[in-house]
Amino acid sequence: MCSTPNSAMRNRKAADMIQGVAIKKLMLHSDDRGFFTELVKFGEETFHEILQTSYSETKPGIIKAFHIHDYWEVWCIIKGEAQVVLYDMRDGSPTKGQTDVIYTGEDNMMVIAIPSGVAHGYKSLGPGPMGIIYCASEAYDPNNVTIRTIPFDSPDIGFDWTTKNK
Repeated sequence: MCSTPNSAMRNRKAADMIQGVAIKKLMLHSDDRGFFTELVKFGEETFHEILQTSYSETKPGIIKAFHIHDYWEVWCIIKGEAQVVLYDMRDGSPTKGQTDVIYTGEDNMMVIAIPSGVAHGYKSLGPGPMGIIYCASEAYDPNNVTIRTIPFDSPDIGFDWTTKNK
């Protein structure tokens, strides 16, 4: 599931992750001009067919959570830092009810592939805005919205956003 765990998940094994979630630590190829990295590549565990790619920026301290839908999303925080929270809501999943927390951002870039039925959201950390690129396996259709929102403080999920254990 998790090809390279980040520092916040060092003590967790890939088998302990929510089933179907895939994480790829990005390899930066740097020189004095900047860097290059591959985000999503056919054949990798984090690859899923992409029908829409979007970019969003979030002000510091803002929580955007939770939402859930019936298609894949692939996320990459490229600016700032975020606390990403995943919660398995899939009936029949062996990891139903499990919460995974991932700390990622421009200094620890990774791609996170989120399956259908896994609620997800994030909190923007740090002093400046957080930027996220996200790819979806379905295109957004305002006439057929399949995204369900769940309050960030939902007792059904029960996540405490004030914690930050790295």
